[in-house]
Amino acid sequence: MSKKFHIDSDITKAETLPATFYKDQSVFDDLKEQVFLKSWQWISDVNMVKLQNSVHPFVLLDGFLTEPMVLTKDSDDSIHCLTNVCTHRGNLVAINPSKSKKLTCGYHGRRFNLKGEFEHMPEFNEAKDFPRPCDNLHQFPLRKWGQFLFAGLNPSFDFQQVIDKMNERVGFLPLEEFNLDKTISKDYLVYAHWALYCDNYLEGFHVPFVHDDLNAVLDYVSYTTEIYEYCNLQIGYTDKATEIFDLPKDHIDYGKNVAAYYYWVFPNMMFNFYPWGLSINIVKPLDLNRTKVSFISYVYDPSKLNKGAASDIEKVEREDEVVVENVQKGVRSSFYKAGRFSPNREKGVHHFHRLLAEFLNK
Repeated sequence: MSKKFHIDSDITKAETLPATFYKDQSVFDDLKEQVFLKSWQWISDVNMVKLQNSVHPFVLLDGFLTEPMVLTKDSDDSIHCLTNVCTHRGNLVAINPSKSKKLTCGYHGRRFNLKGEFEHMPEFNEAKDFPRPCDNLHQFPLRKWGQFLFAGLNPSFDFQQVIDKMNERVGFLPLEEFNLDKTISKDYLVYAHWALYCDNYLEGFHVPFVHDDLNAVLDYVSYTTEIYEYCNLQIGYTDKATEIFDLPKDHIDYGKNVAAYYYWVFPNMMFNFYPWGLSINIVKPLDLNRTKVSFISYVYDPSKLNKGAASDIEKVEREDEVVVENVQKGVRSSFYKAGRFSPNREKGVHHFHRLLAEFLNK
């Protein structure tokens, strides 16, 4: 049973989540069922199953959810996201990425089509009331944004509303033309609770104190946060002669010097748009004290790399890690209970805490 949390809807009165949230193992376990299983996760891009009759197994949030899943593309070019667990005895169906017209379990030969529908099972002629719908592979909801794929395990909201909200600002960008660059993509191990990492991301309040170089590029005074239902946006403006977006005339921010759009999507996804392209950050819980953060970079204009607000992403990340790991040590104190929110600068953190409380209290 989840512990009850209350975050006042009025940020001028609200207190943050209590320290117990970050150090209670039972709360951490509840987050799996109450938050992560009821939200959406970034899977990859469509190139994971580029050709017809492609099969690509993967594990979602390995070490936390550790959910075996498989992407397939059938002969109609339709992409499906299925459980990778055979409905007979629980064996993994697909072991390696491959080209195949069928999914066949290597344990006892149960066969499915690439939509996950049961087709054949040896030695089951005498089984009564067989097959049943539960003998099909479970199909997960899948949403596509440009070339990017998102799956929900048992989502409580439609991810399309998040996509629509992000498209209001970045829909003019040709996401299909963004290219994955593995040379600048990287995983970081952070010795802190995953939600503390998100707390830090969700406010620009710390920028003048932690990120000297980034602060020199961004105009802190005009830095803004916009709150939506299941996502929020931080906009980094600049008053320097640096890289900015070439916005179309009908864009809501036309005429403004936008250096970066920072989108956070509940509970653990970040989409950082820069004039050079996109840095996706996926925050992956491991345990109460450890988090893996995957930076996945998609480049659109290589000539603008390492300029402006994205001039040294790794340096900014390392600076954030130091702060977050220090907070991890601090919240474990017997004398820290909870904090307050800056009404002007911590709207994003307040939004995150309200969503966490809402999902855990259901």
